[in-house]
Amino acid sequence: MATRVVLRLIKEAVSSNGRSKPNFDFAKRSRFCTSTPPSPPPPPPARKIPYSSKKGRLFTGATIALLIGGGAYASTVDEVTFCGWLFSATKLVNPFFAFLDPEVAHRLAVSAAARGWVPREKRPDPSILGQEVWGKRFSNPIGLSAGFDKNAEAVEGLLGLGFGFVEVGSVTPVPQEGNPKPRIFRLPKEGAIINRCGFNSEGIVAVAKRLGAQHGKRKLETSSTSSSTEDDVNHGGKAGPGILGVNLGKNKTSEDAAADYVQGVHTLSQYADYLVINISSPNTPGLRQLQGRKQLKDLVKKVQAARDEMQWGEEGPPPLLVKIAPDLSRQDLEDIAAVALALRLDGLIISNTTVQRPDPVNKNPVAQESGGLSGKPLFNLSTNILKEMYILTKGKIPLIGCGGIGSGEDAYEKIRAGASLVQLYTAFAYGGPALIPQMKAELAQCLERDGYNSIYEAVGADCR
Repeated sequence: MATRVVLRLIKEAVSSNGRSKPNFDFAKRSRFCTSTPPSPPPPPPARKIPYSSKKGRLFTGATIALLIGGGAYASTVDEVTFCGWLFSATKLVNPFFAFLDPEVAHRLAVSAAARGWVPREKRPDPSILGQEVWGKRFSNPIGLSAGFDKNAEAVEGLLGLGFGFVEVGSVTPVPQEGNPKPRIFRLPKEGAIINRCGFNSEGIVAVAKRLGAQHGKRKLETSSTSSSTEDDVNHGGKAGPGILGVNLGKNKTSEDAAADYVQGVHTLSQYADYLVINISSPNTPGLRQLQGRKQLKDLVKKVQAARDEMQWGEEGPPPLLVKIAPDLSRQDLEDIAAVALALRLDGLIISNTTVQRPDPVNKNPVAQESGGLSGKPLFNLSTNILKEMYILTKGKIPLIGCGGIGSGEDAYEKIRAGASLVQLYTAFAYGGPALIPQMKAELAQCLERDGYNSIYEAVGADCR
């Protein structure tokens, strides 16, 4: 495969130089004219190559050299070693995305993952990172949060990067463009991003088609693999080797939020290993009001009823989670915890982006942009909320820690604060695929350093 790609790139590079034909054929002209043929016209002056063209050719040459070198290297090493080389090589490519518009860079990253133009993890996860949550086996607790693959275009490629789980969405019932552009702003020095996308989504029908095709492919592969053991078949989830979450949102103009979430459940829950009710984005007017005690209770009841009325097999319905904001008062947290315990909610994701602008973000001119802030500056705020919610729910409800995670040490701190699983997004946008194996190795080292034999033992350690 790599050889074919190299040959194709070489052919395209060669053909781009063009092949100009002569103005006339002297051999043919001699048959009609006995006089000495005129001298050929002088060659046209050399065309000055634009700087951008030079850069393009240099980039093409570098790409070809990288592919040839990588192919030669792959032929001399084992698959595991080559896999590590591929992940390391992404460190060379990822900085180029910083020169692109944030939304263009995001679009290219999703397209690359959808087409399989990203490394595929071949190395097994450290055994200490494996655990069971909601009766499902996670090979590691590090997941990709909603917002990256909004329309379920690249699930297979993203899971192949080595994430323990991937969450797609938020998905709205009806397609909508979201808020006007520009709507994503980088703060690289602070390791942060401000976005006000506003649930831009292709809608549940388009997402259902993609997930349905993938689900069918997965079932076909499972049934045709006669040599698989029972553990192999049950490992992972409906999307393949990893767990797939589907994050549900409401349309901006919808007057019945519950109906939007119910529609999402009816259409997409059959493809999800877990479902998320997103009521905490700051970019949809009125959405966060659904976090109030009465509103949340009514909403969860309706969504649970919609899920439970569907026909399910032995594995039962997918777990239902709620994603909450970090900008909540103590009373808000107590109300949410009470509803979660009373209705036996399956989990909470803590947290979404913040409308606050803590130090040092508030000194950056970009901080004046409206929208939700994610990345490093969110870490302490979201971790404190996570710890409080773990205590309020008495450790009875699995929590997913999200907000500002950029290293294995960060993930470990979230776990000690009460998270059974963790999610990242902003750090992945800046660090690229190489960040994932690095985080898993660091997290395993943290657990072993403190004498833990599993993640389960470390969950909530700082709250005891």
